[in-house]
Amino acid sequence: MLLSIPDHTVFGFIGTGVMGKSMAGHILSAGYPLIVYSRTKEKAQELLERGAKWGETPKQVAETASVIFTMVGYPSDVEEVYLGENGLISNGKPGSIFLDMTTSSPSLAEKIYQKAKNKGISILDAPVSGGDIGAREATLSIMVGGDKEAFEAVLPILKLLGTNIVYQGKAGAGQHTKMSNQIAIASNMIGVCEAIIYAKKAGLNPETVLQSIATGAAGSWSLSNLVPRMLKGDFEPGFYIKHFIKDMKIALEEAERMDMDVPGLALAKSLYEQLAERGEENSGTQALYKYWKS
Repeated sequence: MLLSIPDHTVFGFIGTGVMGKSMAGHILSAGYPLIVYSRTKEKAQELLERGAKWGETPKQVAETASVIFTMVGYPSDVEEVYLGENGLISNGKPGSIFLDMTTSSPSLAEKIYQKAKNKGISILDAPVSGGDIGAREATLSIMVGGDKEAFEAVLPILKLLGTNIVYQGKAGAGQHTKMSNQIAIASNMIGVCEAIIYAKKAGLNPETVLQSIATGAAGSWSLSNLVPRMLKGDFEPGFYIKHFIKDMKIALEEAERMDMDVPGLALAKSLYEQLAERGEENSGTQALYKYWKS
């Protein structure tokens, strides 16, 4: 039997930070009733002013909404939101669909999937890529693991949030795909920063250099979107360094489990950890530029 989302469905969104606020806003803009929860209520204020309802706890969101998105910080937060006493699974309604869009552990995604299935709840691990820009412009890449039927039921809603939405396979597959994404970004960010610092030391105008290399074989999202921020001295987070370190740690653990050596990832993690020790953990990932500028 195919899953479907009735017209009267109430949606929930837990985690209204840098990205979550924009993502929840797209659901609200589409006219869906929305209940939100965030540990810091002020972060949800704009959504509340636009008509979203406030949930005092994840439990209240689970009791009210049938399709719930989560976008929190760390795997420990995911575990608490889903498996805690006041969490989603113990308080959710059978037939609900939950989507965890946090970048988290594949093994945790599998564990939560099984717990949810035992309660008659469908859950998808659906991490995203695209940063604050992608969240704001609804152009995120969304990588989905879980039951295909649940994916097809929520696909129209996911299309409100992103433009590249791919079903990757069973539970945990979305998170494994995101690990591949983060591994690619980690080494690329080193190259991006080195290239721009090199251009400056060679006496070139880095903005002019960017015009030449951004659309050639060296082109990447990070080169086109983050270098302009670096050059302006804008290190505000589209994606926090502390969260990127968390992602790289997960990827390293998963790679070790698969007996795989990932030297580029290990180097990137060590550089970012040095920046975090200097107090840059709440800066955006483009602050890697400061490693060479310091």
